[in-house]
Amino acid sequence: MGAWLQLASPLTAEIMASAGFDWLMIDMEHAPGDILTLVSQVQAISSTDTVPFARAPWNDAVIIKRILDTGVAGVLIPSVNTPGEAEKAVSACKYPPQGNRGVAGSHRAAGFGQEAVSYLESANDETLVITAIETPMAADNLVDILSVQELDGIFIGPMDLASSMGHLGNPGHPEVQALISRIEERVLDAGKILGTTTTPEHAKEKYDRGYQMLMLMSDSVSLASLARKTISDFERYTGN
Repeated sequence: MGAWLQLASPLTAEIMASAGFDWLMIDMEHAPGDILTLVSQVQAISSTDTVPFARAPWNDAVIIKRILDTGVAGVLIPSVNTPGEAEKAVSACKYPPQGNRGVAGSHRAAGFGQEAVSYLESANDETLVITAIETPMAADNLVDILSVQELDGIFIGPMDLASSMGHLGNPGHPEVQALISRIEERVLDAGKILGTTTTPEHAKEKYDRGYQMLMLMSDSVSLASLARKTISDFERYTGN
């Protein structure tokens, strides 16, 4: 049970983590934050049992390295369409010999040098690597993508997938839903983690279909929705 953090705010990170989500995905793709705001959000989450993850802005080894150095437990990497791109994503997250992540013991994830040895010994095993399926090309290549070693899971991005199929903003289109069903089947057959966005009302249905990671809300969208509802309720009750 998780949610997006898209306001680049340590305050909303603290609020959401204190509410009891299992994990939170700090968005570096569509949110306005930078590495320093990511650090502050991870710090805000660290006083709770909630696990921090981050969505990288792109499949870029330099960016992914800096994200992991902040101490997040894993990354969601967008727009991975081929097995080669999946291998690149995994390599960016793993220290040699499994990958090419730059080695340092001075960053926050390694306790600023105080826990460097233990972090370096455990990071490859404990860093979750998930890639997003957002295009028909990725779906066509999914079997080969899933065969990439150390790739832990797949996140289905329904809005991007729908748009790339010619159904902009309409993930409920039958063609999109049919493709999502095929993606689900292949991911589960491979024994990988399956994630997507949904609502609390549909969470049990998703879990019953085999999903393990569900995004239930976003600090930005949910606040905007609550604000609009509050104004609507005010107008209805007062007649103004």
